[in-house]
Parts: sequence; structure tokens; C-alpha cells
Amino acid sequence: MALSDLRCRQTRPTTRLQKLSDGGGLQLWIHPTGARWWRLAYRFKGKQKLLALGAFPTISLADARQARDEARRLLAKSIDPLQAKKDKQQERLENTFRILAEEYASRIEQEGRATKTISKTKWLLGFAYPILGDHPIDEIDSPLVLKALRKVEARGRYETACRLRSMISRVFRYAIATGRGRSDPTTALQGALIRPKVTPRPAITEPKALGALLRAIDAFDGQPGTRVALELMALLFPRPGELRAAQWTEFDLDKGLWMIPGPRMKMRRPHRVPLARQAVAVLQRLRQITGENGPLFPSIRTAERPISDGTLNAALRRLGYTKDQMTPHGFRATASTLLNECGKWHPDAIERQLAHVENNDVRRAYARGEHWDERVKMMQWWANQLDALKNASPTALPPPDPRIVLQMDARAVFGWWNFSSTSSNIA
Repeated sequence: MALSDLRCRQTRPTTRLQKLSDGGGLQLWIHPTGARWWRLAYRFKGKQKLLALGAFPTISLADARQARDEARRLLAKSIDPLQAKKDKQQERLENTFRILAEEYASRIEQEGRATKTISKTKWLLGFAYPILGDHPIDEIDSPLVLKALRKVEARGRYETACRLRSMISRVFRYAIATGRGRSDPTTALQGALIRPKVTPRPAITEPKALGALLRAIDAFDGQPGTRVALELMALLFPRPGELRAAQWTEFDLDKGLWMIPGPRMKMRRPHRVPLARQAVAVLQRLRQITGENGPLFPSIRTAERPISDGTLNAALRRLGYTKDQMTPHGFRATASTLLNECGKWHPDAIERQLAHVENNDVRRAYARGEHWDERVKMMQWWANQLDALKNASPTALPPPDPRIVLQMDARAVFGWWNFSSTSSNIA
């Protein structure tokens, strides 16, 4: 006789276990304690087996019947429902957010990403683990992800929260690509977080103020290697990490060339830097101090490791420049601004020298040239201008190329040449 919901609820427990049958092997077991559990009795390959379906009334009569019918369909395909349940539970344990996130981090490490990128990835994912870590990937929805992000946002770390959302999205996309996820819940969170106020890195872009900075670097009385590093940041404007970890084997001073290997570049692509005469002279002076092997800027603790991230920042603070006035990375903005404003050089040549990658996919596919010859001339011109600014000789600057000036904003162009009338922001 088929069960009814009323009978399932009102049958009182006794001193013995009661088994109420609904047909097809489905039973409701009523224990003396009052607990009520659904069980499915079936035979598989000649053996009697029992499958637990859950507790009543959490699992309703209709739910239990649906589970029974699904088990019968599996049996018709010669699949053991009990083994299928164990496999599904194991799959849930193997497809938690934490496991997939760690797998994703390991994957990018195998791809040869920068050590800093890998450590930052693991650091960001650590914020998600307390809330998302033990959940199966397919059971995580947008509100649960938002809960993890709000926890970071509540501490006032708006940029970290936005970066974490992007990192969580990468894990979900990886899960989808590997067949273990179905959707990315972070797509529904666009606009749900407080957007951080974007503040560009501070940089000196006034020529007179740049000249004052160069003179201050010349007068730096700290470690000689640190002074050279600041000089090269101004002359070559690489990313600070690229210069800090530079090795002597990357340089050919006779050819005036610095070849930065791909693994040390942000975009993982090898990058060539032409060396002006002034840069070669600085490097020759440094070689007399450090020798020709190992890093250009060895740590004072061990010659096998380069100086730390904070060395150049500390040097600028020692020179009297606050973090709101100038940073090591700011030398890139300085060079980019003034090289573009002077009107002599093609913008693509400047971007290639900065090792920037074209955002437009179509244009990037066609614009593959390095503008090498122009970059060689540009870097020598830039070194000459730095000498002129340092020596306070603005009249030594040549006029801009009129062919390029016509394509640029007149106010920006003349802002470079009329720098004698501008006021310096450095005391």
C-alpha cells in the first residue's frame, strides 16, 4: 500500500523499528527515538543492498519517490545507485573551490609566470577560502561570492575586493574549461562593489623639477650601487623589478644593448633596451664596483641576491622626495610624458620602449615592429636631454620635428618647451 504524507507524519514510534513501505523498494524507517529515515531496498548483481535517501520531513515523500525512480533508472543501465552516490560525494570533495583554486595557482606556476604574480595570486585567493573554500564549485552562487567580497570590502580594501572578484572569476573559468563548473557567478556582481578611487603613481613631469631630481641623484651619498640604479631608472625607465634583478649576462656594452629575458618581463616576452652612451658609461662605472658576474645590484647581505623592492623607494625618500612626489615606477611616467610631448618620436616607438602591449587585438596582430632604429635614436636623445636638464641648459634642447608637431595637441607640445616659465613642485 502506497504511503501518504499524513501517514508518514502521524505514525507513532514504538519500542521496535517500524518499516513503512511505499512500493518499489522505498521504505520509511521509524526508529524508537522518533527519527524517520528514507531507505531504498534493491538488488544489484544478485546482492541485496540498501540506499539511504535522507530524513523525513527534510526529504518529503515526493522527493523520496523521485530519488527511488532515479535509482531505478540507474539500475536499468546496470549502474549501482549506492556506488553512484559515493562517486558523486567523492566528486564534490574533489571539486571544492579551494582545490580548484590551488590547482589554478599551480597551473600558472607551471606556465612560468613571474614569482610575484604567483605569490599575489595565492595571497588574493587566501581571502576567499574562509567562506568559499570548502564549497563544491557548482554550489557556489553569486550571493555567496559577494559575502566573501564584502568581508574584504568592509575593511576598506576596495581595490583588493575588486581584484579578488577578478581572481575568483578566473578560478570559475578554469573550472568550466576543465569540465567541473557550469557557470561563473561573478558575472552577476558587476557594479556590486565599491570602486576604488584610481590614483596614478606619482611622477615628476615638469622638466625643471626633473633636472632638480637628477642633480639630487648625483649628490646621493648612500650606497654607490643604489645611486647607479636611480641613474639608470632615469636613463632607461624600465620597470623597477626589471632593473633590480638585472644580471650582467644580459648586457652587451660594446653593442649598447640590454636584453631582458621573457620570464622577468611583465608580459613574459623578451625585451631589448638600447643603451645610450651615458647609460654605457654608468654601467662601466658600476662594473668596476660589482664585477662582471651575478646581479648588477647585489644585496649587502649576499652577492647572490639583488637589492630588495624597497631600496630605491628608500633612496628617493632619503633625497627628500615623498611618496606623493616620486616613486621608482614614476620614472616611466616621466619619460612617457616628456617623450610624447616633445613631438619627435612616434608614439608606437615610445610604447615599445616601455614594453607595453597593444590593447587592440587586431592592431596588435599587424603592428609587430619594434621601431628599433628609432628607439636607438630616441634613447640617445633622451639621455642628452637629461644631461641638459641636469646642467640647467634648456637652450641646448633642439626644436621639435614639425611633421610630428602638427599631429599633436599644441598645448601639450609647448608645455615641454616653455618649461622655463613653469614653477617647480620641488622645494
